[in-house]
Amino acid sequence: MTHLKVGLLTGGGDCPGLNAVIRGVVKGGIRNNWTVLGFRNGWKGLMNDDKIELVDNAVSGILHRGGTILGTSRTNPYKKRQDVEKIKAVMKSNALGALIAIGGEDTLGVAAKLYQEGLPIVGAPKTIDNDLNCTDFTFGFDTAVNIAMECIDRLHTTAESHNRVMVVELMGRHAGWIATYAGLAGGADVILIPERPIDVDRVCRMIHNRHKRGKLFSIIAVAEGATFKGADVVQESKLDQFGHVRLGGVGQILAEQIEKKTGYETRVTVLGHIQRGGSPTAFDRVLGTRFGIGALKLIEQKKFGYMVSLEGNKITSVPLSEATGALKLVSSEFLELCEYFE
Repeated sequence: MTHLKVGLLTGGGDCPGLNAVIRGVVKGGIRNNWTVLGFRNGWKGLMNDDKIELVDNAVSGILHRGGTILGTSRTNPYKKRQDVEKIKAVMKSNALGALIAIGGEDTLGVAAKLYQEGLPIVGAPKTIDNDLNCTDFTFGFDTAVNIAMECIDRLHTTAESHNRVMVVELMGRHAGWIATYAGLAGGADVILIPERPIDVDRVCRMIHNRHKRGKLFSIIAVAEGATFKGADVVQESKLDQFGHVRLGGVGQILAEQIEKKTGYETRVTVLGHIQRGGSPTAFDRVLGTRFGIGALKLIEQKKFGYMVSLEGNKITSVPLSEATGALKLVSSEFLELCEYFE
């Protein structure tokens, strides 16, 4: 096969399974007799030509490791036009025949724009929230759900021992997939997600009804992006380069309101970055590996401007523009499923 230089970067938030994708790309690249250059810290590294050649030894022993050996950042080159020109210059000076961008809506949104400007780019979907459109699952999600589920399992014992209401704040900016899956798997009594504004009075009624049935404790799973009548709860109003605020605090506000309205002792646990850390599950290792090899196949087929995706159990591809055009929100089917256990 013709020798080719391929660039690789990871952008946005870290999540378990990123190293599996990197390893898949490098192993596949070696098989194709291609050179793989990894750019550190996402688009920032590509702008600054901060790179490392990824040889076989570089990816030895990384499959089980969380995070990304390339580092990551939330850099948006489209904030300044000169940064886009830097990317073009770096790709040209390194004679890159293709670039693989691994990331979520923001990272792949940049990739879609760069493709429109003529750059040979393909994408691999990465979002721990599982809210990227046109793929059934993204790697990292399964790991986060299992971590959250285990934490909910552990909170059951202390909640029951003390007759407490336990509020668990989980990740999920715009979509409540983690809270939904972890809440269902962990037996949460109420699941609150961004797709449906929080009705505190309704939550309190459900807690009261549990007490009437002799259930003197309750577990509430709430996504960090859940809102009270459409108002976001934020830690700070400062925006990142993609215009996002830093979310957090909804669990504490909810716990205070529940205790005030019901009189039941209520505590809050915020899992935060714990959900991002640690070793990926088998599912995420395999999915990440398949995405890495799938991205190489897109390059072989010259299907630039596309992203690999999972449809059922099959690796397919979709245009980057479609994948980043809208978020994948929790469906009405799952919302109805959650109501069965309230």
